[in-house]
Amino acid sequence: MLTYYSDDHHLHHGSCELIDGQLLPCFEKPQRAEHILARVNERGLGEVRAPKDFGRAPLARIHSPAYLDFLEGAWARWQAQGGQGDLLPYTWPARTLRQQLPSSLHGQLGYYSFDAGAPITAGTWQAAYSAAQVALSAQAQIAAGAHSVFALCRPPGHHAAADVMGGYCYLNNAAIAAQAFLDQGRAKVAILDVDYHHGNGTQSIFYRRNDVVVASIHGDPAAEFPFFLGYADECGEGAGEGCNFNYPLPAGSDWATWSAALGQACQRIAESGAEVLVVSLGVDTFKDDPISQFKLDSPDYLRMGERIEALGLPTLFVMEGGYAVEAIGVNAVNVLEGFEGA
Repeated sequence: MLTYYSDDHHLHHGSCELIDGQLLPCFEKPQRAEHILARVNERGLGEVRAPKDFGRAPLARIHSPAYLDFLEGAWARWQAQGGQGDLLPYTWPARTLRQQLPSSLHGQLGYYSFDAGAPITAGTWQAAYSAAQVALSAQAQIAAGAHSVFALCRPPGHHAAADVMGGYCYLNNAAIAAQAFLDQGRAKVAILDVDYHHGNGTQSIFYRRNDVVVASIHGDPAAEFPFFLGYADECGEGAGEGCNFNYPLPAGSDWATWSAALGQACQRIAESGAEVLVVSLGVDTFKDDPISQFKLDSPDYLRMGERIEALGLPTLFVMEGGYAVEAIGVNAVNVLEGFEGA
């Protein structure tokens, strides 16, 4: 299986995030991608290529131009103000406040964020931009006839909405790739999100559309981040009604419970008529993940890959979460090897 990867991910290395009432070292760190790449090479999965640059236009098919401008220019504005350290929001336009874009940097940062888990650093824009190019380069290979390709993206993307960042995510790599398939002539695309945390950004982007089917298996948002999206009754609206499927599961779910949900999600995808599949590949469902509560073990990821392959669709894997750094490479590559060996 061909892998796309960019060293630019090292440019984004946040020093802290706000979690449990404290500013703590970021769980989303460069070592995540390094371990996955090392495992790809160790297992001889296939060639690793640097991405091509498709420019900003494909990003603007998903994200608003104003949001992209903000994200690209935020660090320079912070430096011009004499800012020190990472740029993190401290106020948000909650339900009782006006949804108004302020002129100040901090006001805009709150407007374009939904949490304090996505710090902006000097290299954040370039890292996120390159991650999107990784996804687009892998998508181009699928479009050209490849059956499967792995986009080793970092930072991840599935929490990023059209004009909102959060949850370690800035640009929605999976959504950008799905839109590229549509723009190039595919009639319907499916996105299967297997990350522990619900891909609220992906859902919101496609919620009122019927050309992308989104299925997500995740921790119950009544108790788990992102809390405010990902419930089972969210099935799409308008043209998108019946195109969104959520499978929230309780803490402690093991492979038997999780795989039953995977079977249901795959059945929905099979019935949808999707021509191509994008997998938001999070492996924070692992039993030892420090911020997640499922109980999957490393061999389970081989079986996950086998079940996904049974759909028989051209499949683009886009890397998302997974924070048990020592095991992330084994678990991510097990999915890919299970898919390839099925």
